[in-house]
Amino acid sequence: MRPGVHFLSAWACGLAMLFGSSAALAGSASPVPADSSRIIRLSSLEWPPYTGASLPRQGAMTSVIAAALASMGYRLEVQFFPWTRATALIKHNSPFAGYYPEYLSPGLARDFLISDPIGSGPLGFAYHAAAPVQWDTMTDLSKYRIGVVEGYVNTDEFDTRVRQGKQRVDAAVNDKQNLRKLAARRVPLVLIDRRVYDHLIRNDADLRPLAPTLRFHPRLLEDKQLYICFRPNAEGERVRAIVNQGLKRIDIEAVLAAALSAGGAN
Repeated sequence: MRPGVHFLSAWACGLAMLFGSSAALAGSASPVPADSSRIIRLSSLEWPPYTGASLPRQGAMTSVIAAALASMGYRLEVQFFPWTRATALIKHNSPFAGYYPEYLSPGLARDFLISDPIGSGPLGFAYHAAAPVQWDTMTDLSKYRIGVVEGYVNTDEFDTRVRQGKQRVDAAVNDKQNLRKLAARRVPLVLIDRRVYDHLIRNDADLRPLAPTLRFHPRLLEDKQLYICFRPNAEGERVRAIVNQGLKRIDIEAVLAAALSAGGAN
């Protein structure tokens, strides 16, 4: 998909997500001012059901951020890119105050200003139905070459083992490519968020025919909290403070659940 700019411009929709009330959609609210100083610009990627230009409300995590900003009188503008570009833009001159969603890691905390959590996702492994994998500890996984996405943070322990050469990985440009490798049995395991896995095998035309051959392992690696990473400067600090205050004003889990339901996820 070609990157594009997308506004979450309906203040009424923001209030509906904020308060969980159908009355808010009935016209009791006025639009967020169009003043450019009241617009927060972030970069993201196509990572359904959490983020995506064509998703309802542009994805569940986008919904949370938009609702938080709406509660503060701001509007969210998102531009979608491949992941490595979405993150790199924050390190260079660009109009974006930050990027999302991101798993926390020590390195990120040194390089960026990190928001309060905007939600969480169940991170685990997909495997081939014809070749089930049993594991209890990280050491059990060392015998497998695991499909990962280039540039993604995973868990501290997993990523440390990769850096130390204790865990073999096979990097792909995105989750879809990894699942295709798994279906072709080029890797025995793929590290992926369960909701992302479910969304892709249900909705992606290339992956739907492969769904009978794939499974998601019941043992999670971790339920990972997700964050926004902001530029480490005064503007990044200003925007982070706005977002964090807005997050305190909303029911994050309710907004997330409503957005996931709207997109057919759970």
